[in-house]
Amino acid sequence: MWTKRPQHQTSSDAGGFGDLLSLDDVDLIVSTSGLRLPAFRLVRDGATLPPARYTKTTRTGDQKATGVVDSRAVFDEFASGATIVFQSMHRYWAPLADFCRVLELALGHPVQANAYITPPGAQGFGAHEDEHDVFVLQSHGTKQWTIHDRHDLPPSRPPVIETLLAPGDSLYIPAGFPHSASTQERASVHITIGILAITWVVAVREALKVVESDQTFHEPLPLRFSVDDDTLAGEVRSRLDQIGSSVAGLDQVEMARTLRRKVLTTRQPMLRGQIHRLLALDAVGDDTLVTRRTGSICELEIVDGELVVLLGDRELRMPGWVEPAMSHVAGGGNVTVSDIPGLDQAGRLVLARRLIREGLLEVID
Repeated sequence: MWTKRPQHQTSSDAGGFGDLLSLDDVDLIVSTSGLRLPAFRLVRDGATLPPARYTKTTRTGDQKATGVVDSRAVFDEFASGATIVFQSMHRYWAPLADFCRVLELALGHPVQANAYITPPGAQGFGAHEDEHDVFVLQSHGTKQWTIHDRHDLPPSRPPVIETLLAPGDSLYIPAGFPHSASTQERASVHITIGILAITWVVAVREALKVVESDQTFHEPLPLRFSVDDDTLAGEVRSRLDQIGSSVAGLDQVEMARTLRRKVLTTRQPMLRGQIHRLLALDAVGDDTLVTRRTGSICELEIVDGELVVLLGDRELRMPGWVEPAMSHVAGGGNVTVSDIPGLDQAGRLVLARRLIREGLLEVID
């Protein structure tokens, strides 16, 4: 059902998705984290409130910091019916960072996480549609959801789903399906996971970037093209055929690599605990047991005899002869440094320590 129709899933787990973001977590973030715009905003009746009503300017040393959360003002606005929106939580809230990474590895597409905290009896947004698919995860309280058929906006037909989400329940809403939600007697916390799918439009753009390097297409259009439709139409047909031939002649393997890099070099690094690992690097020896970090990304490619290692947020380049060693450690199991193939002891230690620094490996105590 990928991208086709909305889906509703109920759960018997009363804990719901509270391990990802609970009401207590929300209180902690607002009251102690010092969030700054645009990481959060407040919404009432479908409109974003002016930030001046719930932010302030603070000072660190001799530097001013603007757009800082004013905790008291945020709580007052919430008590008056405003919805708190946390944006891009996968960048700073560890449980959602981990969850999003697991989902990215499963889907092969980038994802993001926002959260919506709505007071009792309120509606943050009216019926609207998103440009990307979303998963809605109910964490606390209940929320009434209405989902209409694709592009039925403003809604004119009966909804395709009308349901009350309780903790642990979830929705899948493909792009283009208008939806709205409102709370009942209790406050609601729900998480929206957005799937930022890489589409074929991206492939077209990447192909045209290559075609643009052909100097033929840098020639000016014919003289008087703007007033001579017949002449221009014929020339456009010829050039489009030429563009089509150029695109068809592109190296599909290289184009596939380009698209893979859109995901495999732009993800959030997973470096929790890294300071301890760096301080213990000198203790890594030939008898040290290492393993892949949970949620780590490591894809290997051989390009023109060189090993390319895609680590999620970056790529490394290594000599091609290191490939057997990298394949061994990238396999995901526990590895004793002395068992890394194809390298002498010094080389094994250099590689193991480098991959710990890069955030791919960690030591098993």
